[in-house]
Amino acid sequence: MVLAALVSLVCLEALLRGGFNYSLGFAEELTGYGVVFMTFFGAALALRGHAMFQVHFLLDTWPEGTRRWLIRAFVLIALVICVILAWKTKDLTLSSFSRGKFAPTVLRTPLWIPQIMLPAGFSVLAFFLVEQLLLTFRKSEET
Repeated sequence: MVLAALVSLVCLEALLRGGFNYSLGFAEELTGYGVVFMTFFGAALALRGHAMFQVHFLLDTWPEGTRRWLIRAFVLIALVICVILAWKTKDLTLSSFSRGKFAPTVLRTPLWIPQIMLPAGFSVLAFFLVEQLLLTFRKSEET
């Protein structure tokens, strides 16, 4: 839905600029926010759906037990990074909120609104990483 809205907004902006020499003015700002939203939450959904790319030619050379431990190590490292980034971007968002900062654009969006996507996105990624970690232990118990 977000992608369809972004494409529609960009097409409308192009039509208005090319055909009527008029610009919406806010299209660039909103599409930027939409791209950030899709990047974070799309990555989280791709992780959950096992659609994130992996280096299979390296992983497949290892025995099953070793492969699970490599995946667990990767997930733990990624989880630590996500938690740190969620924490730091939360600080950035709270700083923008407390200082009352606005985007220097036509909409004058309070910066904490788009910035809240960062800690939320990292938190969702961390949640799905925990899920992936738990699934590696579940799979090892089944075999």
